[in-house]
Amino acid sequence: MIGAGGIGFDVSEYLTHEGDSSSQNIDTWLKEWGIDKSLKARAGIENVTPELKASARAVFMFKRSKGKFGGNLGKTTGWIHRSTLKKKKVQFIGGVSYTKIDDKGLHYTQHGEAKVLAVDHIVICAGQVPYQDLYQPLMDAGSKVHVIGGAFMASELDAKIAISQGARLAAAL
Repeated sequence: MIGAGGIGFDVSEYLTHEGDSSSQNIDTWLKEWGIDKSLKARAGIENVTPELKASARAVFMFKRSKGKFGGNLGKTTGWIHRSTLKKKKVQFIGGVSYTKIDDKGLHYTQHGEAKVLAVDHIVICAGQVPYQDLYQPLMDAGSKVHVIGGAFMASELDAKIAISQGARLAAAL
């Protein structure tokens, strides 16, 4: 997984998931996270270590920057995503630069050392750029054009911002 933003975390969770989703069954989710809804356990916590199995699939998550993985995830849910992937044994590799992808795998550099990770699949969830190729031709044709969402500014875009921009524009029209 190249990219450790929200999309990279979501795709990594999808790739490591097996069976029914605990998020669809509250009792399963509570058990998985050690929460005692009867409140008999002290502070309502039965087991502070989530009961998650390691993934059958080996997943490596890469990011160019240094620092905590998932540091920009939501304040109230980011810990769940990080904990889930750690328990599923996703390997986090930060502070890298990418060299190339070929039949040998992913070539990257970390701490000045060239490395190759032999993998059979690579998913890229990083580096968005705005796409405004239609803007000028539509303006030239006399159309009224509004550029929002990822077409306007792709960096640091999330669903909340994009939905807000779309809703505000729709209300204004």
